[in-house]
Amino acid sequence: MAEQDRTPQGNATGATAPAGGASGEPKVVQWLLLYTLGRLAIAAALVALLWVLGLPGTPGFLFGVLLAMPVSYLALGRVRQQLTTALVVRAERKEALRAELRGTDTD
Repeated sequence: MAEQDRTPQGNATGATAPAGGASGEPKVVQWLLLYTLGRLAIAAALVALLWVLGLPGTPGFLFGVLLAMPVSYLALGRVRQQLTTALVVRAERKEALRAELRGTDTD
């Protein structure tokens, strides 16, 4: 019975996480799209900046993509954390459902 009262994303009062959707689960697709578009935008901006600064063609593209990795890591930290949280909550929920179907306890 205790397993039915607990929600993976809820607290003791049953409140859901702020990133939850209509059913209370985090929106993985929303955070994934935001993170992906952010990474692409940063890469495009750096490539364009290098081309404007005079680094031609392929070398400018390759250096821009290479520089986009650490810049994205620093600039998109909050979005990456939200995505990771949403993925963990979804995995826990799926594991709890599998355990319920098997008739076993998840703990």
